[in-house]
Amino acid sequence: MKPTNPTDRIFVALDTTDTDRAVSMASSLVGKVGGAKVGKEFFTANGPDGVRRVSQVGMPVFIDLKWHDIPNTVAGALRASLPLKPAIVNVHATGGPAMMQAAASAALEAGDDRPLVLAVTVLTSMDDEDLRATGVNGDTTEQVIRLAKLAQANGIDGVVCSAMEITALRDACGPDFKLLVPGIRPTWAATGDQKRIMTPSEAVNKGADYLVIGRPITGAADPAEAADKIAAELSET
Repeated sequence: MKPTNPTDRIFVALDTTDTDRAVSMASSLVGKVGGAKVGKEFFTANGPDGVRRVSQVGMPVFIDLKWHDIPNTVAGALRASLPLKPAIVNVHATGGPAMMQAAASAALEAGDDRPLVLAVTVLTSMDDEDLRATGVNGDTTEQVIRLAKLAQANGIDGVVCSAMEITALRDACGPDFKLLVPGIRPTWAATGDQKRIMTPSEAVNKGADYLVIGRPITGAADPAEAADKIAAELSET
């Protein structure tokens, strides 16, 4: 799975519990974005059937559940997701080496339909002060690099990271390690609750592979037009 044009890089965040709304939004964005992201809110309300309905519009799906448990449980959860043919799944890197190895091994059972398995390092809603409050000394970049290198060493394809760490991650993990970046806001969109943000063009220029963009698209008066605007900006990078 590798982006070949600007739209392939964009995964739109469908942060809703309403399946019909999610399906309608995804349908309106087919060909405008590379895929859809569904998270805990959507999955808790709608389960696998909701994911199937979104994927049936003809769009790759990133199932963003951030699994974090003992290795057998995480492997079992990932294995249970494979019939949905997700494009991307993720785990928390803080689950440790054995858990990440188990997740990577379970993903291989999908064969040619194997999803990318990414690791979450430090949530993009957190800054240095938030990290210290959890008992982790040092800054966010140090913790992100530490966890990304651990993930790479244990079979994970890449990480979900802030755009602010892209350059450091490329230096630490090389050009083939996948970087999926949320907290992306075009200059014409509100920042919302994300503390570490960057524009789509800036993120791609620094080396991001994929961008997760939610409200700038889903909250726009014309989501398809907003997606086209972002893709046009990316085509100029």
